[in-house]
Amino acid sequence: MLKSVLLCASLLSTQVFAAWQLDNSQSDLSITSIKKSAIAENHYFKELEGTLSDDGELEFSIDLKTIESMIPIRNQRMQEMLFNVSSFPKANITADLSKFYKTLNNGIQVIKSVPVELSLHGQQQTLTLDLVVNKNNQQLHVTPQRAVLIKASDFNMVAGIEALRKVAGLDSIATTVPVTFSLVFNEQAK
Repeated sequence: MLKSVLLCASLLSTQVFAAWQLDNSQSDLSITSIKKSAIAENHYFKELEGTLSDDGELEFSIDLKTIESMIPIRNQRMQEMLFNVSSFPKANITADLSKFYKTLNNGIQVIKSVPVELSLHGQQQTLTLDLVVNKNNQQLHVTPQRAVLIKASDFNMVAGIEALRKVAGLDSIATTVPVTFSLVFNEQAK
């Protein structure tokens, strides 16, 4: 009984501090893989979670088990061989948007260079992204100004790409992938 009460209290407390909640149904995060030096394929993740606090602290996670490549066996291989979801089920992103968050005006788009911490596959890197942020009434829309290039070598994932290449019988799979995203946050009642 006490566990249930504590769990409910902790869930409610995180909601109270989240000024904005990610809307998974309207958001997207996609990667593009390139095989055989010329064949590009888009993949996306079905489950994204995130909040933006009143203080401008962004916390965002990607459930790596939800990779969707439109080929079930490839999804499974990417989960196991590339992401190693049994040990690293999520990628986590944090960023401090406090320098401009409170100055956002309704209907006005801003572009800001923001350092972002990405934790993926047991490794952490700081990336500087140019983010395009639009506030429209009770929604925030966040996208990168251009695709984000993620290098497998920065996250100890080259061996996973090599394993995928071998099992698929391919001569090559690129070890740098472009990532794009469109995140929609809904303002939470206070």
